[in-house]
Formats: sequence, structure tokens, C-alpha cells
Amino acid sequence: MFLLGLLLPLAAAIGYPFRRHIYAAAGTALLAPPPPADEPTHQTVHFTYRPTIDPFATSVLALTGPGAVGAARVMTLAALEDHRDTALVVIPRPDATMLFGLTEDELLDENTAELFIPGNLDAALAYLETELVVRQGDPDPKARRLLLVADTEEESDRIHRLVTRHPDGVSVLLLGDWTGGQATIDADGLVVAPPTMAAALPKRLPAMSRTEARDRLHAAIRRNLRPQKSGRRSASGQKRS
Repeated sequence: MFLLGLLLPLAAAIGYPFRRHIYAAAGTALLAPPPPADEPTHQTVHFTYRPTIDPFATSVLALTGPGAVGAARVMTLAALEDHRDTALVVIPRPDATMLFGLTEDELLDENTAELFIPGNLDAALAYLETELVVRQGDPDPKARRLLLVADTEEESDRIHRLVTRHPDGVSVLLLGDWTGGQATIDADGLVVAPPTMAAALPKRLPAMSRTEARDRLHAAIRRNLRPQKSGRRSASGQKRS
């Protein structure tokens, strides 16, 4: 019995999952007195649940409005912080400068599995197009989810084709002009969006300054720095020359 008493706490400790985040389920069931006999026992309850921030909730999330840039910072960092072991964020250098205040040579040498900063949107799209074709020919269940964060510039049609060809292969977080549905973020972070998009967004997205976002970006990168190796790896982990 003494030995069993020692083994039980050890087994519980080993079985406890190691997670970065603890998801708290809110809500407490309260016992209420039974209803009067002349009232129905079944009532219709309307839930107004809105999800937490998830940049992968939809294949296309186009943001507009005075709070759009701040919201894009928050959602990009959510991908890097909450999904850093399973996601790859691709953000062109001009957009990294706009959102995070990065200089032209900042984060050039770090070889991180969760962030890729190509020189411009054309290079970012070329990378994603190649990567998705490789994945089609050689599927990898452990491949990282892809998130493009960018201003659409003049590439709306190209981005639309990319998402249409690979509806489950890539998510895009867009600023600028977009021909499809857009979520409007006001100066206070309140979200107004079409029903299909609103279901995947919280009612309010917190604002974030560029200075705070830059600090958090660097902190996220430092947590998962990898040694530089010759040759470039794809997002699925395969080495390319």
C-alpha cells in the first residue's frame, strides 16, 4: 500500500500534458428551482458565442477600417505565439516594416521555422505557389500551416487564384483593396463583418502599437531560433538547395 501511494502521484504527473496555453472553459451550471406546473419545462436558449483570435479560422480574412492594421498585428502574433510549432507565417518585407517597424536587414539571418520574410509580395506568392505544388506531389501530414500576411497591392487576382487552387492549403490575412468580403475594424477594435466571416472572429480585436508588436515579434522569434544550415528548407521540412 505504501508503494502504491507513491506511484499514483507519479503517474498523474507523467500523464499531465505539457501545453503552452491553458484553455479555460467558462460557465457554471447553477441549479434552479423547478418551474411551476403550468410553464413549459423546455426553453429555447440563444447562444452568442464568438471565438477567440484564430488567424486560420478562414481561408481569406480581409481587413479594412481604422483598426485594421492593429488587428493584423494581433492576428499575426497569434499565429507566431499560439501556433509556432505548427504554422509558418509568410510576410513580405514592406508589410513587416509597416506592421512591426522592421528595418530592411532586420531578422535577415535568423533561420526560424515559423517565420519567412521575403523581399516583396511577388516573392512571397512565388514561394507559396511552389510550396503548395510540392505538397500536392508529396503530402506531409506534419507540414506547417501556411499564413500569408500582406497588403494585396496589385495582386488580388493572383491571391484569389492561389486560395481557389489550394482552399485547404493556405490562409491569407489581407490589408488593402479586396474584391471579396471584408471585415471592418473600427478605431476601438469592434468587428463588423459578413456572417460567414463574423462567425470566425471575436466581437472586438485588441489594438496594438507597432512598438509593442515589434517587441513581441522578437520575443516570439527568440523562443524558437534554429541554427543556420546550408540550403533552404521548405515549410514541410524538406531541404532545398
